[in-house]
Amino acid sequence: MAVKLVLASASPRRVEMLARLGITAAAIDPADIDETPRPGELPRPHAERLAREKCLAVAARHPGALVLAADTVVGVGRRILPKAEDEATARRCLALVSGRRHRVTTSVAIAAADGRLRQRDSETIVTFHRLAAVDIDALIAAGDWRGKAGGYAIQGAAEAWVRMIAGSFSGVVGLPLAETRLLLRASGWGG
Repeated sequence: MAVKLVLASASPRRVEMLARLGITAAAIDPADIDETPRPGELPRPHAERLAREKCLAVAARHPGALVLAADTVVGVGRRILPKAEDEATARRCLALVSGRRHRVTTSVAIAAADGRLRQRDSETIVTFHRLAAVDIDALIAAGDWRGKAGGYAIQGAAEAWVRMIAGSFSGVVGLPLAETRLLLRASGWGG
């Protein structure tokens, strides 16, 4: 009997990214965990912790399944930018990334059917052109900032303001394909 793959995320982008690997999850079961950064927690360890906690929470509900979870964190220096749930937050985030380098870390965790947890990270440096007020207005009007770490979706309107990217584009979207493929292979996924 084939092991089923459970995606521990409600993100349509992650579903789309898995499809690029030719994979359709047997089930989608988002984890419901507290994503608040711990005091002094840096962006990369925050992404790693959240991916691991999401994976383990969902794996407990699906014994014998292969569970894939991911978390994307945008960091400016030591600061973790929030997921923009309102326009004011999106504007603050866009002002912070305007004209500067920032890091986007996506951590992917997979719990195998035997209970073993594997994890890999993708870290990408993104640099935006300086955003004028009219640019920020245009990005807000596009609306694809809702629920996005750092207040933008690189695969949406924001891509027109990206000056430089060093690393995984798919990692910035929310599921680094190379790392995910390697983790699935190491976990014995045969599709």
